[in-house]
Amino acid sequence: MNDYMKEVIKHVDLSQDMPLHQIVYLGLRTSIIKGIIPVGERINEKKYSLELNVSRTPIREALYRIQAEGLIEHVPNYGFVIKKFTEKDAEEIYKLRVSLDTLAALNAMELMNDNDFKEMKLLLDKTEESEENGDIANVIKLFSDFNEMIYTYSNMPILKNITFSLRDYLIRFRDISLLDNYRRKKAFDEHKLIYYCLRDKDDKEITLLIKKHLDYSKKFIIEEIKRKDESTIWIRYWLIH
Repeated sequence: MNDYMKEVIKHVDLSQDMPLHQIVYLGLRTSIIKGIIPVGERINEKKYSLELNVSRTPIREALYRIQAEGLIEHVPNYGFVIKKFTEKDAEEIYKLRVSLDTLAALNAMELMNDNDFKEMKLLLDKTEESEENGDIANVIKLFSDFNEMIYTYSNMPILKNITFSLRDYLIRFRDISLLDNYRRKKAFDEHKLIYYCLRDKDDKEITLLIKKHLDYSKKFIIEEIKRKDESTIWIRYWLIH
C-alpha cells in the first residue's frame, strides 16, 4: 500500500475549504478512477484512517458513496475492493455519451454567437500549436477544454455535470489513447469538423460526426482494456509457471 498511498494523500487534501467527508470522498474517488489504487486492492478502513489522519467515519461514508457508483464492491467478511473496469462498462458509458454530447452540441449550436466561435477557433489554434511543439500534455488538456466549451455554450449545467461524471470513469484510458500520434491527430481533425458544423448550424452532420468521433474513441479504450487484461493474464501465467 505504501507504493501508492503518497499519491492518495495528495488527492485527499485536508487543507481544502469543504466538509471533511466531501474531501475524503472526492480524494478516494479520484484515486480509484485514475488507477492510483490498483484493481482488486482492498481498502482497509483502519489503515486508511491512520495514513490520512482522519477518523474511520468519513472513510466509511465515502466508500459507501463510491460503492453506489459501481467503482468498488463490498466483499462479505473482507471489505471494500476496487472493481475492474470492463468492456461492458465502456460500451454503456459511450452509449450515454453519444446521446448527451449530441444534445449539448445541438443546444450550443443555437446559442453560440460570433465571439463564442472566435474563442473556440482560438482554442483550436492553440491546440495545433501545442501539437507542433510536441507539448502532448497540453494538447490533451486543450482537448478537454474544447469539450467543456461546448457544454458551457449549451447552457445546460445539469447535463454538463452528468456527462463530466461519466467522463471521469474513462479519463485514464482516454489519456493513454491520446498518447498515440495517429489517434491524437484524428481527434483534432474531428474537433475542427465539429467546430465547422457548429458554425454552419449543420445539425444532421454534427449528429453523425459526434457518434463517429465517440465510436472511434470507444474503440481505442476497449483495445486498451483488452491489452491490460492480456497483460494481467500473462503476469499470472509467469507467476504460476
